[in-house]
Amino acid sequence: MNRETAQNDNDARLTRILKRVRRIELLTRGMVKEMLGGQYHSRFKGQGIEFDDFREYQPGDDVRFLDWNVTARMNEPFVRKYVEERELSVMLCVDVSGSGDYGSQEDSKRERAAEVAAVFAFSAVQNQDKVGLTLFSSDVEQYLPARKGASHALRILRDILNIEPKEKGTDIKPALDLALNRIAHRAVVIIVSDFLTHSSDWEKSLRAVAAKHDVVAAQIMDPRELTLPDAGRVCLEDPETGEQILINTSHPAVRDQYATRMAERQDALVQLLRRSGVERIAVRTDEDYVPALKAYFRSRKRRRRG
Repeated sequence: MNRETAQNDNDARLTRILKRVRRIELLTRGMVKEMLGGQYHSRFKGQGIEFDDFREYQPGDDVRFLDWNVTARMNEPFVRKYVEERELSVMLCVDVSGSGDYGSQEDSKRERAAEVAAVFAFSAVQNQDKVGLTLFSSDVEQYLPARKGASHALRILRDILNIEPKEKGTDIKPALDLALNRIAHRAVVIIVSDFLTHSSDWEKSLRAVAAKHDVVAAQIMDPRELTLPDAGRVCLEDPETGEQILINTSHPAVRDQYATRMAERQDALVQLLRRSGVERIAVRTDEDYVPALKAYFRSRKRRRRG
């Protein structure tokens, strides 16, 4: 391939990415504004005010803060006293390992992960909160400190789609350790990953992060990874290790064994997250992810009220 051809390919790829960023931006902005904005605010307290106590009215106080019930009981004017809430930081930890490039549907797992991350990023922007990004494979590939603003959220979205990771494997521990060491104040840490990792030493780090921050796990799944189709003899390749295996998918026992192993892996992940106090959002590439996100925000809003 000559230099001119390579440049043309890069330009075409960049054009596709920019179009994709624009489409995701429009999609998620509209969804955040119409459906998730208020629920995000109820779930994740951002900049605003929080009731603290009552005190006697003083000249110059805002009359809107008068509490008429307390005033009637005390026969003196009392106002509600508020304290400012600390603004919130949201850290998106997004898996960009080799397995994310797989997709049996219109979207790859990486593309679906970018959309889910964009929902949280634009929700934070709308609520005037800061949002940062950690991209990881088997190591941390990129780190962006949390900042405010729509332009920063757009950069996050572009970086998720555009990065060419140095490593193909998956290890969640380095990203968790970075969150633990770099984020000083309590924040929301959202891990967006398929959680297909050969490493098993990240639970301790997850528990440590969950003890300090509010951690959410958004699991991205492709239906072809959950069950095998009846497609005869096929060669399967691990996108992270390059290992290949030839199997006969027409054999019912093979499909059953595969489904059983995937179910066991899935159950182990669910149990690990539960032990760590981390809530899971299941996102499939063959389904609309909006209901899953809305259900998550509603469930957490109910728990806050309780």
